[in-house]
Amino acid sequence: MPTINRFADLLPEITEWRRDIHTHPELQFDVQRTAALVAEKLREFGANEVVEGIGRTGVVGLIKGRNTTGGKVIGLRADMDALPIIEASGVAYASLTEGKMHACGHDGHTAMLLGAAKYLCETRNFDGSVAVIFQPAEEGGGGGREMVNDGMMDRFDIQQVFGMHNMPGIPVGEFAIRPGPIMAAADLFSVEITGRGGHAAMPHNGVDPTVAAAQITLALQSIISRNVDPMESAVISVTSFQTDTDAFNVIPQTVNLKGTVRTLSPEVRDLLEKRMTEVIENTAIAMGTTANFTYNRNYPVAVNAAVETQFAVEVAKSVAGDTKVDADTPAVMGAEDFSFMLNARPGAFIFMGNGDTATLHHPEYDFNDDAIPHGCSYWVQLVEQAMPVS
Repeated sequence: MPTINRFADLLPEITEWRRDIHTHPELQFDVQRTAALVAEKLREFGANEVVEGIGRTGVVGLIKGRNTTGGKVIGLRADMDALPIIEASGVAYASLTEGKMHACGHDGHTAMLLGAAKYLCETRNFDGSVAVIFQPAEEGGGGGREMVNDGMMDRFDIQQVFGMHNMPGIPVGEFAIRPGPIMAAADLFSVEITGRGGHAAMPHNGVDPTVAAAQITLALQSIISRNVDPMESAVISVTSFQTDTDAFNVIPQTVNLKGTVRTLSPEVRDLLEKRMTEVIENTAIAMGTTANFTYNRNYPVAVNAAVETQFAVEVAKSVAGDTKVDADTPAVMGAEDFSFMLNARPGAFIFMGNGDTATLHHPEYDFNDDAIPHGCSYWVQLVEQAMPVS
C-alpha cells in the first residue's frame, strides 16, 4: 500500500503545525510551548489518555484500538527540541528566537507523529494500543533516558518501540535501515594538562603544557589506527584546545582539551576508554606535565532488534515500494538517545528521506514538508500491520 490518501488532505494542516513549531524553537528540556501544543492536539484528536511531564517535559498519548483485551502496546517516538544555532535558511517561517533553530528536523518529526495520531484516533483500525511518545532533550540532554527512568515503558506497558529520523541525501519517499548497530555511542571527554608557565622567550625555564597537549592530541589518533580492529568503526575527535592565557609572549600554566568518542560496540568502547587513559597520562608524564582525564559515557549505541527491523523493512516497503527501502544501510557515527528506549524494549530506528537539502545541524537546513505523507503513512502502516483487527 502506498502513502495513505488521507494524508494528502491533512498535509496543509500538518505543515502548518510543523512550521509553527519551527518558528518557535526550544532547547533540550525547555520545550514547554511545544509540549503544550502536542498535549492540546492529542486531547483534541480524542486520545484516550494524555500524560505530560514524563521525563521532565515529555508527553505521551495513549490511543486505544478496537480491541484492547490482551492486545499489545507499541510505542512510536518523536523528538521535540531544537539546537543552539543561528538560522540562515531564509524561509518565511524562520525562527523568531535568536540563536535557536530547528536544524535537525525535530519539528517535522513532531508534526508527522501528530498527523499519524490524528489519523489513528479517527480510524482506530487496529487491535491493541499505541503510545505516541514526544521526547524532549534529544540534542545532548538525554531526554530518552529521562523518560525511560521515569517509568514510561512500564506505565504504558509498551512492548516494542519504534523511532524515525529524516536524512538529507536520501530522496523523499525512500527509507533506510539496518539490523544491529545503526547509530554510535557518543561519549564525552576532557583533559586538563598542567605544566609550569613562564616567559615564551625562555621556555627552558618552564614546562610548556601546549606541547604536551599537542602531543596528546596527535597520540590519541594512534589508538584508532593501531589499537582498533580495522574492520571496526571508531572516532576520537578533539574539538576544543584552550589555554589559560591569550598573550603572545606567555607560556600558559594549563591547557584544557575537550572532545567526543564514537563507537559501535561495547568492546571497542571499553578499549578506547582504557587506551585513552594510558596514552594521556603517560604522554603527559613524558612531557613533564600532569594530566587530569575525565571520560563520560553519554548515549549508548542504538541497536536495532532483528525481528523488529525486518518488520520495519516490510512496513516501509508497503509505503515506498520494494526498490525504495535500503535494508542494509551503513551505520552512522552520529548518536541518538532513542538508544535508551531500544535498551529498554526491542524495536527499530529508521531513516526517512529528506531529499537534496542542507545537512543536519546546518544553519541553512529545513525539514522537507513533501516528506510528511511518507512519514505519517509509515507510522500508521506500522501500527495497523503490527496489530491488525481480528
